[in-house]
Amino acid sequence: MEKFISYFKLSRAEIGKVIFPTKEQIRNAFITVFAVVAIVSLFLALVDLIMSFTVSKLA
Repeated sequence: MEKFISYFKLSRAEIGKVIFPTKEQIRNAFITVFAVVAIVSLFLALVDLIMSFTVSKLA
């Protein structure tokens, strides 16, 4: 039982060391991820369009 109590005490101490992100940091990360995904999606759509057009002209 002593190990169990010690485990929870150490766990609580470790949780106290954790630095949680602020709302602003979360929002900035979300905007960054959204922008990168949108740009990559547009790039891949453009490459797909070009390749589809090229293949249709060759066939």
